[in-house]
Amino acid sequence: MNETIRKMEWPAGNLTENEFAPVHEWIVTNGLGGYASGTVTGALTRRFHGILIAALASPFGRTMMLNNLLERVHLPGGKTILLGAEERAATGIHLNGAVHLAEFRLESGLPVWRYELDDVTLEKRLMMPHLQNTALLAYRILSGEPVRLELRPAVHFRPHEGRLSHDFKHPYVLTVVEDRFELCEEQSSLPPLKLKLASHKCVFTFDIELMRDFVYHTEQRRGYDYQGNLWSPGYFHVELSKDNPATLIASTEEWEVIEALNPKEAFAAETERRAQLIAMAHPNAREGTGAELVMAADQFIIKPAGRLEDSVRARAAGDEVRTVIAGYHWFTDWGRDTMISLEGLTLTTGRHIEARYILRTFIHYIRDGLIPNMFPEGENEGLYHTADATLWFFHAIDAYVRASGDRVTLRLALPKLVDIFNHHMRGTRFGIHVDPSDGLLVQGAEGYQLTWMDAKVEGWVVTPRRGKAVEINALWYNALMLLERWLREEGREETACEVAEAASRARESFNKRFWHEAGGYLYDLVDGEGGDDAACRPNQIFAISLNHAVLDESKWKPVLETVRQRLLTPVGLRSLAPGHPDYKPKYDGDLRSRDAAYHQGTVWAWLIGPFIDAWLKVHPDDQAGARRFLEGFEPHLSQACIGSISEIFDAESPFTPRGCIAQAWSVAEMLRCWVKTAAQ
Repeated sequence: MNETIRKMEWPAGNLTENEFAPVHEWIVTNGLGGYASGTVTGALTRRFHGILIAALASPFGRTMMLNNLLERVHLPGGKTILLGAEERAATGIHLNGAVHLAEFRLESGLPVWRYELDDVTLEKRLMMPHLQNTALLAYRILSGEPVRLELRPAVHFRPHEGRLSHDFKHPYVLTVVEDRFELCEEQSSLPPLKLKLASHKCVFTFDIELMRDFVYHTEQRRGYDYQGNLWSPGYFHVELSKDNPATLIASTEEWEVIEALNPKEAFAAETERRAQLIAMAHPNAREGTGAELVMAADQFIIKPAGRLEDSVRARAAGDEVRTVIAGYHWFTDWGRDTMISLEGLTLTTGRHIEARYILRTFIHYIRDGLIPNMFPEGENEGLYHTADATLWFFHAIDAYVRASGDRVTLRLALPKLVDIFNHHMRGTRFGIHVDPSDGLLVQGAEGYQLTWMDAKVEGWVVTPRRGKAVEINALWYNALMLLERWLREEGREETACEVAEAASRARESFNKRFWHEAGGYLYDLVDGEGGDDAACRPNQIFAISLNHAVLDESKWKPVLETVRQRLLTPVGLRSLAPGHPDYKPKYDGDLRSRDAAYHQGTVWAWLIGPFIDAWLKVHPDDQAGARRFLEGFEPHLSQACIGSISEIFDAESPFTPRGCIAQAWSVAEMLRCWVKTAAQ
């Protein structure tokens, strides 16, 4: 297999700090929900930037354990260089006069930095061993004389989304036994941060420093707490040469786990794991952009840390627990995002067993005919405030069974699926019920946002959409048709007939109620609190794109053309067409400003998937045309989070990336459609 590489180069020393903006970010994950992340140049601009964000057991959740590492290089002539950028409160970002970063690249999704330091070329690599809360930073000289490398760890233990300005709760205590360093908070049950510099002739100098007033500029721009202090116990230093590389190890694991493999072996094992991921993937995703997306997809599939009961129960049944992180940095595992993403993340990548684990985990959590919408950070119980996640569950099971042929899991799920049908027919939580007068699905409860358009701030539900939403009913019809077929295949004719009758009523009513004759497209909502809503939104595309399309085929072309003309952009679909009074062209500012724009024009990358599905239904021979709708995403892989796809974009050119830097359903749908539209 050819190694997948994405490379970015800078003319070393030619950019000054005034010309630099730290907009490029990177992320590495560990399969537990933990991660390391930062800007390419080293500036800490988000509260989520750090070397080790460990995924710890409940009640901690993801915890910032190693916030920063100040890297100084002392050259043979006596010159000292600080690698990367540095934050200061008064003057912002400093680059020490010039940028010494000559190249940043991803090798099989892992970051590599190359620095040109006068006559010395230095390389840095970062990796997190799979299923470990461990980060490895490896340094080596590629050319030139030996240098003295100085590494100063800086910490503020806190939840990864926690306030930056909070004072340290307890004094930090440093314990040293030979070359093992452990840093902990006194009177705290947090596990210690373990540090070790793997190299010959390394030294640690005790030199306590309180680094005051670090400014996190992205947090400041987004209206959050943005300034805080870091504490350092001292620094490691080592003579770095071609024959003496060095690797800093930071971990919350036991020493036996940390030292089971030396750094060279650990890097080799992770490289081999990633090669296997590419080999398992669909043939159309084994090189180039497809292979990059396979690497990106891997970041979201996790074994959730701390869910002991889930693990015991799953293993007793011969399974393992798996779930999907919806987005980095701040999202947890969301039911809706998981079910939408499942095909792209697991089936396109050949990870059918993990798809089974995910589905069986969610089967256990069905309550009152609903799957959970999300699991809060550090919690074991889910929240159920969603009307569509459960309907996407049917879609995900269908994709899984078609790809795997696993009828055992289908039969395990079938009683729960019938229970979901019954709960929806008679009514369940949050006002979710079938209207007996027309067979359409109603949803809505005061103070809740139950569809995917779910922005809420300070009690304000921005797009409540209470009533009969277009995509909810498209999903409902699709679920009914799937359930009918599965029931007939299992010989349950009586229940299948009942489901078929519900599907027929829903389809007839949908085509009568949702067609907006004057606009030539579909209403976004009917029987809403303010009547029928004719806002032109992307939700109507699901009436065509799903496997069982609820919309009469005669209406497919006008709906698709409306969406293409008014909502399509190079990076997904707008959430509201320009010209509407609520349309917002830009997603920026404080939380209230952003939430007001979140679904009012802002472009969502994941919607390109259903658009392409609909396009190929209307134009089945236009594979090349469908592939062109993905062209805008390829340059984006070198923007924002290198090698991944952002959550959202501004609604107008230049379509600035916003929101989460790496989003599960964005990557999943791009990957799925990349494979689907490949030349035959």
